Amino acid sequence: MPIVTAIVLGFIQGLAELFPFSSLGLLVILPKVAHFVVPTQGARYLPFLVALHLGTALALILYFRHEWVRIIRGFIRWVGGRRTTDGLMAWLLVWATIPAGLAGLLLKHKISALFGRPLVAALFLMVNGLFLLWGSRRNRYRYHRTLSQMSGREAFKIGLYQVFALIPGLSRSGLTIVAGQREGLAPEDAAHFSFLMATPIILAAALVELPKLHHGVHGLLGPALAGGVAAFVVAWLSTRFLLRYFRTHRLTTLAWISLALGVAALVAVR
Repeated sequence: MPIVTAIVLGFIQGLAELFPFSSLGLLVILPKVAHFVVPTQGARYLPFLVALHLGTALALILYFRHEWVRIIRGFIRWVGGRRTTDGLMAWLLVWATIPAGLAGLLLKHKISALFGRPLVAALFLMVNGLFLLWGSRRNRYRYHRTLSQMSGREAFKIGLYQVFALIPGLSRSGLTIVAGQREGLAPEDAAHFSFLMATPIILAAALVELPKLHHGVHGLLGPALAGGVAAFVVAWLSTRFLLRYFRTHRLTTLAWISLALGVAALVAVR
């Protein structure tokens, strides 16, 4: 894979992982539309995609570094018998991560088979846009709690939505932001929790898949590093923009963009 191609794909990953456009969906569709020389079959492409996601996760860790320090300390204190708000956040993230973690382990090979099917990704990108429109309108004026008022059960329910994002075309951030709003969170808090949720699941996937790149499988180590750096930079900028955006905006505009991207992709890949 050319380094330039890897950088372009990293840019798309860093943008679409946090904007609700499905990075997996676009990374399946774009090589087909742009005629990139990319090994899009699941077993060959998955380690590379995980490397791009890892760049995104590292950007999120950097952006929320002070909060992650508090969360880890809070978890340790909670285990020691001292309950704090930061400790609660740690447990909320544990509960939210369980569904996608189990699904990823059990359904990895079936999901990987979808990575070579851009038509499926385009269709689900349209479904994603419609779901975001529904969620944005249904959840209007229903915000009544903060993150510190959430329960483990509610975090688990939000995590269930993250399972569907394993399908290319469905946005992890979009689904979980809608889920957070359904549990009473304001858009900004829902986005905040969604971005924190992304880190554990991506790091877990990286532990499984990245050794394949380290051993030189498929010759993608160099492109993966270049794409990961691009994803890191764009994800950091995207996080900064979106947390401000959701203070005064809803998902509606982004939902229409997702729907338009799906329609355009469907026309392009047929």
